[in-house]
Amino acid sequence: MIDDYTIEQCKKDKEIRELKIKNLEYAIQQSQVLIAESTMDSAALTFLRRKVADSMQDLELLYLMKNQE
Repeated sequence: MIDDYTIEQCKKDKEIRELKIKNLEYAIQQSQVLIAESTMDSAALTFLRRKVADSMQDLELLYLMKNQE
């Protein structure tokens, strides 16, 4: 989850928000590739999938901020 300070900074500065969006998009994409090609145990895959889901929620929040402007 995005912390309160980061949310406030994203509200104040479009450049910070855009950078955060790009970073999350890249992290999600790379994590999904890792999951697809993975030979990790199920506990590690579950943890990674949970982190991807959290990141997707953060990304949706940032998209909402962007669209409200």
